[in-house]
Amino acid sequence: MLESDSQVIGLYTKRDDGVWFGVACDEEWVFATAFCSDQEKALQDLLKSIPFNAPFQCSAKHSPFADHALDSLKRVYYGKDVSERLSLAMGHLPEYTQKILRTVFLIPVGYASSYGLVAKAAGGSPRAVGRVMATNPFAPIVPCHRVVSSDFTLGGYGGGLDAKLAFLEREKRGYTDRREIQVNGKKLQVFPVELVLKRFGKG
Repeated sequence: MLESDSQVIGLYTKRDDGVWFGVACDEEWVFATAFCSDQEKALQDLLKSIPFNAPFQCSAKHSPFADHALDSLKRVYYGKDVSERLSLAMGHLPEYTQKILRTVFLIPVGYASSYGLVAKAAGGSPRAVGRVMATNPFAPIVPCHRVVSSDFTLGGYGGGLDAKLAFLEREKRGYTDRREIQVNGKKLQVFPVELVLKRFGKG
């Protein structure tokens, strides 16, 4: 995946029901996303995730693409389906990080996978997958909240485990069967989020 480095990256934020959503993007690519209860923290999170030395500007006026990205971000946050996938700028990230992010990007709403299963499909170890998830610049568009431990406990989450559990509660669809997703010639096993929620008495 290649992206232009000639454009200035805009930092955009929008508040909805007490949550500040943020996106760093140009007119075609998303470089980072953020969500939290504080606008300044959202901007700081975006700045930490954009490419080093990339030109950027904070903008109160949203471009059409920024509005589209923010809307997609909100839909994922509230547990809704997103029909159109965003173009995520990953070219500046390490190759292994890109591989893990692209794999997790494929986990559909209503399902989860484990650190070990992601590692089996994409390479590396469960611990290595966990490190990539901890620095995911595209949460929740790349749904690291859908990656849990093999015993259906939550593992870790930068936004806190309560937030991770709340994500999964909003995403339950009543699925009962496990699935396999094709990932670069390998298979990623996913399972209904209800299996995780049941572990916490919320199934």
